[in-house]
Formats: sequence, structure tokens, C-alpha cells
Amino acid sequence: MAYSDRSYARSYIGVPGFPTAIKWLVISNVAIFVAEWFSPSLAAFLNYYFALIPAAVVRLGFVWQLATYLFLHGGIWHILFNMLALWMFGADIEQAWGTRRFLQFYFFCGIGAGVCVVVLNYLFSNPNIPTIGASGAIYGILLACAILWPDRIVLMSFLFPIKMKYFVMIFGAIAFLNSFSINTGVSEFAHLGGMAFAFVFLKTPRLRRGSRGQAPGVTNPFTAAGDAYRSWKLARAKRKFQVYLKKQGKGPWVN
Repeated sequence: MAYSDRSYARSYIGVPGFPTAIKWLVISNVAIFVAEWFSPSLAAFLNYYFALIPAAVVRLGFVWQLATYLFLHGGIWHILFNMLALWMFGADIEQAWGTRRFLQFYFFCGIGAGVCVVVLNYLFSNPNIPTIGASGAIYGILLACAILWPDRIVLMSFLFPIKMKYFVMIFGAIAFLNSFSINTGVSEFAHLGGMAFAFVFLKTPRLRRGSRGQAPGVTNPFTAAGDAYRSWKLARAKRKFQVYLKKQGKGPWVN
């Protein structure tokens, strides 16, 4: 495959594919939304137990809400724009990284955004207000695209061509400015939190060998933790073996 044919070399975002994780995330979100649409009682149940309510997380221990709120949406336009953005910007990341790594990134950003919502609502807002929607994870995807493909051209509002890095800067600035306003009906804390955790995910330093299907220079804290644990086990085993050799009167091997 020629370099110019690869997704990360395109100047404009064309029509992305439908990789596995994107497909099932969209199907899951739409299925839940349709079920809520036809059953108000189900909607009330899901929003009580699975929307992100900071007071419920802290006082009642409903920690699963940090992940489940990503699958609930408040209206047709809410889910439409979220799923469209997930597909348009997330597909290339999944194709570059693979399904497993993309899902790790998606939930790392989404749950991280949820943690920010809990903390910041307790500090600056009302912890009893529920938050729903996948926007926190999607803003993380936007930041990842800006870091991986900063000069790619996208169509803002489907009309105006703009580089990805400036496109994401504008969205980030809007979220930041709106976070100072109350009663907007939009959880800007989740948007900013998703972007912050995406940056942490992408920039966490670790020693690793590149592997096929992973974008160059991108790091993964989950893999880093696993590598560190394996290195610790190897060093521990080596020390034990050296102690054993000394007890047997043999010198240590030199490498």
C-alpha cells in the first residue's frame, strides 16, 4: 500500500470505514436510545441508575455510572451528532491502533471525563445533576486526531475547510469558555476532562517497541503498567537466582 493511500496521509477526511469497535459502540448507543424512546419507564430507570450523578457515585457507591453514562443520550440531535463524530473521527484511530487499543483509549477518556465531572461538580456546581452522553470520550478522540494528524483538513460545519489542530483548538476553547457559565445544559467539565485524559493517554512516557497497527509515538498507560510489572518480576527473579548461586558457591553470571 502506498503511503498516500493510508488514512493518516489523506489531506481531507473522506468517508471512513466502519471498524468493529465503532460499529458496536454505535449499535449499542442507538439500541439503548430507541428502547428509552419507546419506554419512558425504562428511560427513568436507566437515568436513575446509569446516568452519571456525582452524589450517587460518592454517597451510594454507584461507581459503574462513571462508564455507563456514556451510553445514554437525551435527544435525537444529541445522539445523532455524538455518533456521527464517533464514526467520522474514531474510525481512523481504530484502524490505526486496532480494536482493543481503541476501546482502551475510548473508555480511558470517557471514565476520566466522568471522574472530572464528579470532582468539579462537587467543587463548583451541583452534584445532584445527572450527566449523560458520550461527548467526553468523543472530545478525547478529537484531541487524539489533532495530535496524530494535525495538518489534516476537515470541513467545519461541513462547509469551511480547516486544519484538524485548529478545529480542535476552537472546540476546546468553546468548552473552556462555556465552563464558566452555569445552566447551559451541557457538561463542559466532561468535554474538557475527556481531552485532558486523552492527552495523558497519548503522552505518558514508557519504554516500548513499536508494533504493527500502532501509530508512531503514541503511548498507552495500560501497556506501560504491564511492561513495568513484567520488568519488576524479571528483576526480582534475577536477584533470587543470584542469591541462590552465591549460596551454592558460584559467582553470578555477567551479561
